[in-house]
Amino acid sequence: MAFLVRLLVSMLSLGLASRLIPGIYVDGWFTLLLASLVLGVVNAVVKPIFVLLTLPATVLTLGLFLLVVNAAMLGLVAWLLPGFAIAGFIPAFLGWLVMAVVGGILNSLL
Repeated sequence: MAFLVRLLVSMLSLGLASRLIPGIYVDGWFTLLLASLVLGVVNAVVKPIFVLLTLPATVLTLGLFLLVVNAAMLGLVAWLLPGFAIAGFIPAFLGWLVMAVVGGILNSLL
């Protein structure tokens, strides 16, 4: 049940990000569901490896490089999934920021 709640929160936050941020395009609800699932897998599998490989840059920037890593994970999902597109780094970063704020608020409410 917790998995479905997290998936719903991810879908809502990604959907809101696609509505608010110009440059993030989602074809429909099914694509939004797939993007949320793929984002969960990418964050669980690829992100830890990427964080480990970019550890020197993260240390040098006092952790700010993790913002780039998070935006890159969202961009990777857009690259992997047809029907979900991001027009560049700035929309990916802003989309991640919207997703983080909305997801944090919804998770704290639930």
